Amino acid sequence: MEVWACRPRVLTRRAEAGFTLAEVMAALLFMAIVIPVAVKGLQVASRAGEVAQRKVVAARLAERLLNESLITTNWNRASQQGVIMEGPIQYSWAMRTETWTTEGNIAAPRLLSVMVEFPVQNQKYSVRLSTLARVPQS
Repeated sequence: MEVWACRPRVLTRRAEAGFTLAEVMAALLFMAIVIPVAVKGLQVASRAGEVAQRKVVAARLAERLLNESLITTNWNRASQQGVIMEGPIQYSWAMRTETWTTEGNIAAPRLLSVMVEFPVQNQKYSVRLSTLARVPQS
């Protein structure tokens, strides 16, 4: 009688050891939803990091261009533009000046702006820096 008592337990354990088809399908469905969302999240995080790094470089380049223009007074001329290679990345820049309106008889300062554009994953991003400058007296 002891042999018959053990036999149902062995059969019960074997039946509980595997997964049912419904459990496997539910796990596959869950993975089919979670994996694309996780990959998209990684792409967004990667782009954000790359944009942040390139914005730092673009801001440094814009500041350098502004400082050089103020020292050499090149900003008095018409708008300027160019391209700067920083490693393998191409940064295009454009500089322009506008009259800054003031009240009174004071000579109006000029608003000097530099915009630096750069690509990240086939999209264009830009950084703009501006400062005020006085027209040099001759």
